[in-house]
Amino acid sequence: MMSTPRLEIDLKKIQQNTRCLMERLSLKGITLTGVTKVTLGNPEITRTLLRAGVNTIGDSRIENIQRMRQAGIKARFILIRTPLITKADLVVEHADVSFNTELAVIEKLSQVAVRQNKTHQILLMIELGDLREGIPPEELNETVEQVLGLPRIKLIGIGTNLACLGGIKPDHQKMKQLSDLAQRVEKKFNLTLEYVSGGNSANLEWLFGLGESGDIGRINNLRLGESIFLGLETLNRGPIEGLHTDAFTLVTEVIESKTKPSVPSGEICQDAFGKRPDFQSWQERGKIHHAILGIGRQDVLVSGLTSLLDEPNQLELLGASSDHMVIATKGPLTVGEQVRFRLNYGALLAAMTSPFVEKCFL
Repeated sequence: MMSTPRLEIDLKKIQQNTRCLMERLSLKGITLTGVTKVTLGNPEITRTLLRAGVNTIGDSRIENIQRMRQAGIKARFILIRTPLITKADLVVEHADVSFNTELAVIEKLSQVAVRQNKTHQILLMIELGDLREGIPPEELNETVEQVLGLPRIKLIGIGTNLACLGGIKPDHQKMKQLSDLAQRVEKKFNLTLEYVSGGNSANLEWLFGLGESGDIGRINNLRLGESIFLGLETLNRGPIEGLHTDAFTLVTEVIESKTKPSVPSGEICQDAFGKRPDFQSWQERGKIHHAILGIGRQDVLVSGLTSLLDEPNQLELLGASSDHMVIATKGPLTVGEQVRFRLNYGALLAAMTSPFVEKCFL
């Protein structure tokens, strides 16, 4: 029997999702940047994206890009988070392109690029309301003017990010605003921007809702991760027609199975994470089937898991500590029995990052 905890990763389903999304985007003249940050830049998964036809890989951590480079992966790599100024050397060495919002960082990248005898390409990210990263639109022209004067820096596009921090919807109005900004920059500075990157998987509702004759303006690129790996759009986490939503499965095992009271007893103080548990909503049910799984909050976002247990053993999450996940089930489980879960984005991110969760490729 295979060891646990493990992530079972169906590469065929990931490849099919990627190819389907690429085809649908290409009908609108939009390219796809495959975002690998949720997979920790896993080389095997990245190769799957490339086999599906992706040629541009985006990641938020330069260490992930470095890992993929060292694994021999040939692609255009984009650092999709504003670079840490202290890691400018790594950024210029390993990333072909980086997203930027701060002139001080771009100036440092310029200095490093001169020293490394490279030309580093950048996109300027624009703030359109989500209040994560971005240059205010009214400051864009001034920033572009300063960037164009820096040696070994080439401005190849602009972009925006929505539906992340503030949950702001990337609708027609937001995309038109970005398109208008792109056109103004091109006209004022006599440029042709290679990328006008409209956003992430949250943009798919806008794109698919346009129909065959809908106008995308100057938007010609989307950065997709969750829709590829989980088959979901990210405004309401609804499944995307034609995509697999089960490419990843978390498997863990029962390390204790006993009959215990349904409600704790004794004086309540802080738990392991400094919180004071509230058991008022717990129902007094007498003795229940109580089991502990060999995984915890150090490995996964437990609230992002959905059990795949069938009746009669459907489970209820009672809580979790660093290394234990405590559940109640309708029927008793046996020690060593393996329990399977679907993961949301947060759970997948944590499980892929944990060194204690084995990655098993199907």
